[in-house]
Amino acid sequence: MMIFRSSPHRDLEKRIGHKFRRLALLETALLHPSALNEKPAGAATRQTNQRLEFLGDAILGLLAAELLFERHADAAEGDLTRMRSSLCNTRTLAQLAGNLGLGASLVLGKGEENSGGRSRESNLADAMEAVLGAVYLGGGLKAVRAVFLKHFSELTGATPGPAAQENPKGLLQEWTQQRFKQSPQYRLVSDDGPPHARTFVVEACVGERVLGRGTGSSKRAAEAEAAAQALREARDAPADAS
Repeated sequence: MMIFRSSPHRDLEKRIGHKFRRLALLETALLHPSALNEKPAGAATRQTNQRLEFLGDAILGLLAAELLFERHADAAEGDLTRMRSSLCNTRTLAQLAGNLGLGASLVLGKGEENSGGRSRESNLADAMEAVLGAVYLGGGLKAVRAVFLKHFSELTGATPGPAAQENPKGLLQEWTQQRFKQSPQYRLVSDDGPPHARTFVVEACVGERVLGRGTGSSKRAAEAEAAAQALREARDAPADAS
């Protein structure tokens, strides 16, 4: 009588939409570096998901560019670049990885496990890229394109607007380089409040010209708001404004 052994990742394979002939590829995609870092010296070494992540990142960029190029025939290069950035950023990848349940399947070290590593965005995003790399190695470009379309296709209808909201500093840099041939600088105006509830005020500037001002609970958040305000001011300014 033939006995079929059940794979512990069978349900995950179904959610991904790909059955791995070499299950070791999927297992490697789920192996976080922390799992090996805590092993004693001299222990048998094994590859973590970092190399697959590198490969998956490149494949994701190609497939995203291909699909956006086809679906947005009238979009300019800059808009396509921003849409691809929005489609492939850490937040999007982590959300998709969460939908697939990759966090529960990750193999982590005890320290990473105890510090919330299963829900950490960077770990989930890395695992998502590693899975794409594993699918490519196991099934080729056709297989990984099918997985990509299954999970990313509905996200490609985004207009440049949402990407602008997610990366105002990058967009402001593009605009100031075109307009002033300079990159913007961020100047801290004030830093007030108790240590647990700081309020930062930052100005986005080019030289002595103040382009926008932002407030936030961190310097980074205030800089993003300053850049967003600068972009709004630039959009609403008269075309011949200097």
